[in-house]
Amino acid sequence: MDKNSKIVILTGAGISAESGIDTFRSEGGLWEQHKVEDVATPEGFARDPDLVLGFYDMRREALAKVEPNAAHRALAQLIAGHSGKVLLVTQNVDDLHERAGAKNVLHMHGELKSALCQACEMRSAWEGPALLSRPPCPVCKAPMLRPDVVWFGEMPYEMERIYAAIRSADLFVSIGTSGAVYPAAGFVRDAKDCGAATLELNLEASDGSAWFDESRLGKASELVPQWVDEILRS
Repeated sequence: MDKNSKIVILTGAGISAESGIDTFRSEGGLWEQHKVEDVATPEGFARDPDLVLGFYDMRREALAKVEPNAAHRALAQLIAGHSGKVLLVTQNVDDLHERAGAKNVLHMHGELKSALCQACEMRSAWEGPALLSRPPCPVCKAPMLRPDVVWFGEMPYEMERIYAAIRSADLFVSIGTSGAVYPAAGFVRDAKDCGAATLELNLEASDGSAWFDESRLGKASELVPQWVDEILRS
């Protein structure tokens, strides 16, 4: 890669799994105890808001007990050390990229440490009490906060910015994703259509592996630092 190349990186659950963050498929984890349609859809929230608010309170509490791993730290190093532009798009709602020191992180599915007010639609960084206790919105004071997380059936954040970055990218890299959740699963095809090189770093072959120019399989904590070292040395 040229030292001024533009890189778009997509990260998914696989990069945070090694830090102890539950994925949809985690055995014995929070997701295994709940149906996705009950805790990750607008309809589920409408049926039982207490269940949903309590679930995300638990996820936020669990986040405080884990730390970034070598893959998160390597990407932060890449962003700081690469002369070109790097946009890090994550499907994850944790803050491990930021805690590893990464800048220019775009959370397309929202963030656990953010709250969305259903009354005034303002988003607020959230380190406060459990949402289940119905705390007031910091802006309008209405007790109508929900997790600032994009649920199934809702539009991911900042899609125009993401597509614009993909259209101008020299390299698109997908790390720790299943290749099954759209629209993110289609990013590799969009990147290829615009002439970008494409690379997958994943624990196992994803649903979209065939679309990538190269697919490297293994732990993110091992593959990502190796790849970052290649880029920075080149």
